[in-house]
Amino acid sequence: MTRIALATCAALPDLHEDDAPLVDALAARGVTAQPAVWDDPAVAWEDFDLVVIRSTWDYAKRHTEFLRWAADVDTRTRLANPLPVIAWNTDKHYLRELESVGVPVVPTQWLEPTRVFTSRALHTRFPANGDFVIKPAVSAGSIDTGRYTAMDARSRGLAITHARRLLADNRTVMVQRYMSSVDTVGERAHVFVLGEYSHSVHKGAMLDGPDVGAEGVYREERMSPLEPVEGEVEFARSVVRAARRFFERSVDGVDLVIEPLLYARVDVVTNDSGEPVLMELELVEPSLFTGLAPGSLDRFADAIAARARA
Repeated sequence: MTRIALATCAALPDLHEDDAPLVDALAARGVTAQPAVWDDPAVAWEDFDLVVIRSTWDYAKRHTEFLRWAADVDTRTRLANPLPVIAWNTDKHYLRELESVGVPVVPTQWLEPTRVFTSRALHTRFPANGDFVIKPAVSAGSIDTGRYTAMDARSRGLAITHARRLLADNRTVMVQRYMSSVDTVGERAHVFVLGEYSHSVHKGAMLDGPDVGAEGVYREERMSPLEPVEGEVEFARSVVRAARRFFERSVDGVDLVIEPLLYARVDVVTNDSGEPVLMELELVEPSLFTGLAPGSLDRFADAIAARARA
C-alpha cells in the first residue's frame, strides 16, 4: 500500500485542523497517510513513498537545521514540494529576486545582520509616514511580526527595539510599508494544485500593533471563502511562473526541471493604484484552507495520491 508522511511540528503532532481531513481523504483513495514530526529522530522517512510538508511552522528559528532535514529526507524518499523549492522559498529574500524580474511586490527595505545598525540608522530606514511592518526574512505563521506607526514616537521606538532584537539573533529584518488596503479590501490567497488553479480565500487584517512575542508557532487567521476578481488569478499564476526560473537552475551543467508543484499559494494585496501586488508566495508549508472551498480537499487528495504513485 502507498504510504505518505504528512510532515508537521511537535506543537501540532496530529496536524493542524486544516490538514487533518487529508488522512481520511487519502485513505478513501487507498493511500495510508500519517502525521510525522519533522525533527523526530525516530521517524524512518525512507518507509514512505512521499513526504508532504504541511505544518512544520517551527522551522523559522532553526532554518539551517530544517534545510539539513529536508536534504536528508531527499536522499531517502521524495519530498513535496521538492528540495530546491524548499531551499529557495523558506527565505523571503525570494521576494527581492521576483521583484528583479518585474513581479510587483510590497515595498521592502532589507536590513542584514552582517551590518551594525545604530538606533539612529534604523530610524532613518523606517517610513516617514503611514504604518509599516517589521518581520524576519525567515518566518512562518506571522510570528515575530509587528505593525508600527511612523508618526508616533513610542511606536517608532518599539519598532527599533523589535528590529534590534531580530538583528541580534542574526536574522535579516524586513521593513515593509503596511498596505492600507489590508484593512479595507483584505488580503487574498490563491491556491494552485499540480499547477492548476483550485480556489481562493480572503484573509482579514491580522496585525493591529507591535510584536508582543506571541507564544506558539502561528497566529490564528480569520479566513473566508472568496470569488476572485477578474485577472487576479492570472496575476497569481504569473507569479508562480516567474518563480520557476529561480529554483529550476542548472546544476553542474544539467538543467534542473521540476514537475508541476504539488501546491502553491499566492498571497496578494492591493496597492494605492488598485493593482495587485505580491505579499508572499508560499510553496513550502502553507495552509490551503480546503475546508472553505467545496471540492478542494478532493482535488488536493487526488493530487497527493497521484504524485505518490508516479
